[in-house]
Amino acid sequence: MRTAIDDLAKEAERLIRERAWVPSHHDCAVAEKAAADLQAAIGAAHSHEMLPAVDRLAHLREAIAAVAIALAHVHGRLAWFLGAAATTLTPVLHWRALPAEDGSAFGAVTPEPQQYAEAEDAIRRLQSALADIAAD
Repeated sequence: MRTAIDDLAKEAERLIRERAWVPSHHDCAVAEKAAADLQAAIGAAHSHEMLPAVDRLAHLREAIAAVAIALAHVHGRLAWFLGAAATTLTPVLHWRALPAEDGSAFGAVTPEPQQYAEAEDAIRRLQSALADIAAD
């Protein structure tokens, strides 16, 4: 997940650097809001490690919702970037933190602890990329 988000960020940086993508004022505003929302959802590195899994998962889902909301407000390259990021983060939507006592979990799986950390790191990288887009 982190590698895929890093690749997306590098591609966006390259397109902007080469002037193949010049984010509009609207794109920059949406990117800035999304970056702030991701920061609020995930925070700094290691800030979530001590939280219970159910809370970590809630924060990850909040971050995905922030990406989806931003995606709903843009078109063109920023939409493509956010869509690819959302797709990359979809495994989180299949995770569960609670036991399935009756055996039915709609296909949701319990992630390993390092998967939480990887997803949180990926979202922090996405937040950084969006902040960079907003600054252009």
